[in-house]
Amino acid sequence: MWEKDVNIHEVREIRVRPNVYFGVGAIKKIDDIVKALKAEKNVDKVIVVSGRGAYKATGAWDYVEKALTENNIGYINYDKVTPNPTTHQVDEAVKMALDFGAKAVIAIGGGSPVDAGKSTAILMEYPDKNCNDLYEFKFAAEKAAPIVAINLTHGTGSETNRFAVVTVPEKDFKPAIAYDCIYPFASIDDPALMTKLSPKQTLYVSVDAVNHVVEAATSKVASPYSITLAKEVIRLVAKYLPKAIENPEDLEARYFLSYASLLGGVSFDNGLLHYTHALEHPLSAVKHELSHGLGLAILLPAVVKYIYSQKANVLADILEPITEELKGEVSEAQYAAQKVEEWLFSIGITQKLTDEGFSEADVEKLTNLAFTTPSLDGLLGIAPTEATKETVAAIYTESLTPYNK
Repeated sequence: MWEKDVNIHEVREIRVRPNVYFGVGAIKKIDDIVKALKAEKNVDKVIVVSGRGAYKATGAWDYVEKALTENNIGYINYDKVTPNPTTHQVDEAVKMALDFGAKAVIAIGGGSPVDAGKSTAILMEYPDKNCNDLYEFKFAAEKAAPIVAINLTHGTGSETNRFAVVTVPEKDFKPAIAYDCIYPFASIDDPALMTKLSPKQTLYVSVDAVNHVVEAATSKVASPYSITLAKEVIRLVAKYLPKAIENPEDLEARYFLSYASLLGGVSFDNGLLHYTHALEHPLSAVKHELSHGLGLAILLPAVVKYIYSQKANVLADILEPITEELKGEVSEAQYAAQKVEEWLFSIGITQKLTDEGFSEADVEKLTNLAFTTPSLDGLLGIAPTEATKETVAAIYTESLTPYNK
């Protein structure tokens, strides 16, 4: 296989819409990025948006602080971003940034800090707006402060694309935004910063990447590009995820999982998303403690079943690394769903919705949220089958308990 010919310590620049510095040691590129921010964007102050501890525990902050200090760029840190970040957190970060006079955002973390950082960057350019305005689509963003994304997980893909997600807690809304102005100025994917991920985090973020490509390869706007990327992402995750679980310090495994995540982010930047993300957002909007990747994993088998009639050939092809004997026949939809669930169970994700505190009584509320949360109707609109309330309710219901009993 071609992976063995790759020197994982050679940092290469992978050209997606933003430039992503990728490879073991890529964090050292932050000095070049900071210099470019100063020279090209006239940045003399930044706000660093992060979670509470990972930005330091991974060692990323040591490089960032040194680069900012040596280039005489002032900084302030908002370090309160949680999983499933809220509009309140973004508004706090924006106030800090404006009070400090920051001209750019450096986001350090997984999808949550990067998405919060993107949202902060927009609102720095619209000081008369707040995050609720942004995520309830009361205006369309056309500009944002420059964003640097330093990615600490291998799942979200947010460092490669124009998407961000933030929760509106008062309404149990978890909308997604997509604006060209929030493509990062530059991004860093350094697998050495990801070795501290716990086994659960490793599982959940990797399955997030799988969901990205399953949806991007089967949406109404899927292209040969998104399908090609999907097959490679699933192959890489199937091969290297068990190795990363067995040995969290395995840099080769982290490298190729990071690459899979990057490709996944590019894939759904092109092919977009549909059922699984549209239905997961209500889950983690209602239960903020639910990991996004876990919610996606729980829903994936039922989603595969309900889209198989329209995308049997594509699914049989891209799922080949994690399933067996799929022929691309419509009649095997249930079998395909069961095989996907078997794979999830084999890697250690055995939870279903009932295990996370949901019941049949919640299905109506979740279904309504899928159709009323701003932006999610757009995802449902490009699903490969008609996204009726009956279909959405059936996916939730069948995700309450395992297919394989």
